[in-house]
Amino acid sequence: MLVLSIITWVLTGILALMFLMAGGMKLAKPHADMPMATLQELTPGRVKFIGAAEVLGAIAIVAIPLIGIVPVLGPLAAVGLAVIQFLAIFAHRRLGEPFHMNIVLMLLAIAVAVLWFVAL
Repeated sequence: MLVLSIITWVLTGILALMFLMAGGMKLAKPHADMPMATLQELTPGRVKFIGAAEVLGAIAIVAIPLIGIVPVLGPLAAVGLAVIQFLAIFAHRRLGEPFHMNIVLMLLAIAVAVLWFVAL
């Protein structure tokens, strides 16, 4: 059980770090400086909303299990991050951009959610 817990926390940390970086970039950069054409196509408010959702999801997947209040919210936050990445695949595909990283993050979020559900 200790090994499962260690693997879960390591994957959770990686996932949280990736989403903190991506969401933080969307929140901090001006809309004109966004690096992807997909983000430039969206309205500035939508990009900020997506960034905020990513940052809050990253905080939730770490903080909720640490606090221990309503532990089912941690895996649900990971599922929410997976849904964000699943929808991003279609947005990137529409413009012909590479979307391989979205698939990797989506699968990582699903793995974290499954591991948290198993650990419950």
